[in-house]
Amino acid sequence: MTIGITGTGSYIPPMVIANQDFETAEFLNSDGSPFKQKNPLIIEKFQAITGIGERRYVEDTLNTSDIGFLAAEKAIANADIDKEDLDYIIFAHNFGDVSHGQSQSDTLPSLATRVKHHLRIKNPKCVAYDLLFGCPGWIEGVIQAHAFIKSGIAQKCLVIGAETLSRIVDPYDRDSMIYSDGAGATVIEAKEGVGRILAHESATYTYEEAYFLFYGKSYNATKDTTKYIKMYGRKIYEFAITYVPQAMASCLEKSGVGIDSVKKIFIHQANEKMDGAIVKRFYGLYNKEMPQGIMPMNIGELGNSSVATIPTLFDMVRNGKLKDQQVKKGDVVIFASVGAGMNVNAMVYSI
Repeated sequence: MTIGITGTGSYIPPMVIANQDFETAEFLNSDGSPFKQKNPLIIEKFQAITGIGERRYVEDTLNTSDIGFLAAEKAIANADIDKEDLDYIIFAHNFGDVSHGQSQSDTLPSLATRVKHHLRIKNPKCVAYDLLFGCPGWIEGVIQAHAFIKSGIAQKCLVIGAETLSRIVDPYDRDSMIYSDGAGATVIEAKEGVGRILAHESATYTYEEAYFLFYGKSYNATKDTTKYIKMYGRKIYEFAITYVPQAMASCLEKSGVGIDSVKKIFIHQANEKMDGAIVKRFYGLYNKEMPQGIMPMNIGELGNSSVATIPTLFDMVRNGKLKDQQVKKGDVVIFASVGAGMNVNAMVYSI
């Protein structure tokens, strides 16, 4: 018996928001002053750095727990298991349910509880809980599920990563163009002939880094008193390209797998330029060039959906839904992420 991913599913919202849709936005600096550049130039520079051309927003009638449930249904069907046999439902998110037109986060009951309710699972021994770990939340949930199964506490776990960031972004902040909505889910279980987790690595940096991402006031504070997601982009970039490659290398060393055996790197879809720099630095630690096609990307079409980016990306590649990208049985891949905390993690996985 090995412990691995036996099913995946995702929910990609149908509402496409293109970069051109922001041309009439009123973007401001953090002090409330207007930019000197016109929006078309701001958007052009934004796309050159992030690689984002469009993003997805969830329908007004749905929420984070709803799309998490929809992804979970697909993962359970893909794994071909009885939902009543699930021992744990772990739901990784950051902001709970935020209804359309509202700004207040709703986490009572937990999102995992809501998903279990929507799935109509009767088994009370199926334990449902939420995980707050920033963008690396889905990987951390898989690590926890692996630990539960390895220790004999569980046999089957459902790990969900979902977010509706479109509802907590400041419309006056140009960083609002980064964020999007989505949900991905995976079934982790002990089973003969499935893939296996070879190693994992996690770390939390808080001494100086705790508030690189935070909840802050609108850049138009005179008109808008709501608090929104805010970040120090340059600090996050420098942090990520320093610590994520190290975590990946440490994890790979623990796995006993050679760098040349790695077939794909599934990295949090945060920023195309930053992700490329992370992977290049990772290969640089081994005095190697970054291989072509090693890093699947869907950020250009889907944007940054935080904790949902890796499970949706993996689901797409696993099911042949991303052009020129595929994985097969026996391939060794690396999952890696960075986010609010500041948290970093990595996982080496044999498919």
